[in-house]
Amino acid sequence: MTAPFSSYAAEIYLRGLGDEVPRHPTDPAQLEAAARSVLTDGPFGYVAGGAGQGTTMRANRAAFDRHGFVPRMLRETTTRDWSTTVLDTATPAPLLTAPVGVMSILHADGELAVARAAASLGVPMVLSTASSYTTEEVAEAGGDGPRWFQLYWPTEDAVTVSLLHRARAAGYTALVVTLDTWTLGWRPMDLDGAYLPFLRGVGTAIPFSDPAFRAGLAKAPEDDLMAAVGRWVPMFTGTALRWDRLDLLREHWDGPIVLKGVQHVDDALHALDAGMDGIIVSNHGGRQVDRAIGSLDALPGIVGAVGGRAPVLFDSGVRTGADAAIALALGADAVLLGRPMAYGLAIGGEEGVRHVLRSVLAELDLTLALAGFADLASLRAAPDALGVLPAR
Repeated sequence: MTAPFSSYAAEIYLRGLGDEVPRHPTDPAQLEAAARSVLTDGPFGYVAGGAGQGTTMRANRAAFDRHGFVPRMLRETTTRDWSTTVLDTATPAPLLTAPVGVMSILHADGELAVARAAASLGVPMVLSTASSYTTEEVAEAGGDGPRWFQLYWPTEDAVTVSLLHRARAAGYTALVVTLDTWTLGWRPMDLDGAYLPFLRGVGTAIPFSDPAFRAGLAKAPEDDLMAAVGRWVPMFTGTALRWDRLDLLREHWDGPIVLKGVQHVDDALHALDAGMDGIIVSNHGGRQVDRAIGSLDALPGIVGAVGGRAPVLFDSGVRTGADAAIALALGADAVLLGRPMAYGLAIGGEEGVRHVLRSVLAELDLTLALAGFADLASLRAAPDALGVLPAR
């Protein structure tokens, strides 16, 4: 029998006998502070910042603060199993890495480090179109690890189709289509520093290596970077997406398709009617629309509307394993982890990402076990698992 995820805590304590403490923080607030200490203003603001005054970011966190477990005692939770299958992807726990882009601004190994760390734990990685490395390079780094591909949808169909075919050929099994970032939100931290990595050709490895994209250039991106930037930026930002375009994706992707950025029940229902296979309830971590509702507040209604018909995944505001446990208790089939994973990359590369993932998995395991649950089936069968906390 494999050791529970909580064994990471025992491992840390045992190393303490040799006066060894963890190289990286286990407290997410300290994790962010550690990342801040090693990053310059531009990269840190790009990851930590949000839209407008940060109201949506705070709403994401406040939504978690309104829910708490009602632990049940004297239940057999010594042996636990959090394994699950989401959209034909088997995973040891309902956790995936979120599609964070331009990771090389945080650490030189960028997405390669995330792929290696995630694969070592069996955690699925969702690769962003805005990767610092190509689809194929990240796939090679991840080896046999499970992987999904996230699409920022180009306006040129030939490029879209080429990106999809490359991802499928490289072993990415599910397609995540981000809906809420067809143009960039108002992001003061980035604006005040005039910092947008794409304009410098960072986070463009996938399109710049794509034959359909390169076919529209007079010179290769290696020979004329700004011409390539000038072709790519308006191709992936500035044009609103439409429901009637989803047929193109279905035609050229033979695996599951998930729509990310859904906050309204009607949109979730429309997605299923359009033949999509899953939903990710998300507001892009508060980076797009200021004064949007917290994603966790949207989750129960969407689960109630489409749960059982299609998987409902969740991201936005998740910082800890206990946060992930709350989202699962509210009906999410799996949770995506973004900023904490990015901070781990910044402070420790592959090792830092693995530390963060193991920490979140350990806390998820312990939280649910101590609340009286040994697997996802028992959690989903318990409508009284959560109580509403008093307002602060």
